[in-house]
Amino acid sequence: MTSGEVFAAFVNGVHVLRLTGDVRLNLCSAFEHYLDEILERSDFTNVVIDLSDAQGVDSTTLGQIAKVAIICRERFDITPTIASPNPSITRILLSMGFDQVFHIVDQAFTTDVEFDRWVAGSVDQEEAREQVIAAHKVLMSMNDANANTFKALVDSLEADRPDRYKRML
Repeated sequence: MTSGEVFAAFVNGVHVLRLTGDVRLNLCSAFEHYLDEILERSDFTNVVIDLSDAQGVDSTTLGQIAKVAIICRERFDITPTIASPNPSITRILLSMGFDQVFHIVDQAFTTDVEFDRWVAGSVDQEEAREQVIAAHKVLMSMNDANANTFKALVDSLEADRPDRYKRML
């Protein structure tokens, strides 16, 4: 598997996030930065998550993708789309309830537009832990099956927080 990357484009009022390769926790800071930026803007009509060239997507990234749908619905009353022609990835999306918060299409997303590569910033271990916890809590909020699947992980990560983080929360 090739290392994952995050690319972004704005096409006719639609923000397109293209995830390629094996998308893992190490890309969370790039993904989080982009989400913070686009979800503060109001000059778009929708968001497409393009998984056409993704070989794998970890659960933390899935949590961040789910966050897109939740924020789009709450702030803008829109349902974003996921392009997922890979049956294995689509099976994971469906098993986690993504079809409840996204339009999922099984065709590759194609466009001639130029994509910008988003570079992952460095995060320390505690920031990474907080991103993982937040992403998994989003997944847990989607349905009972996800809540059961990720509860032990979230509980464990929260229990391992340094004392300074426990006091802040």
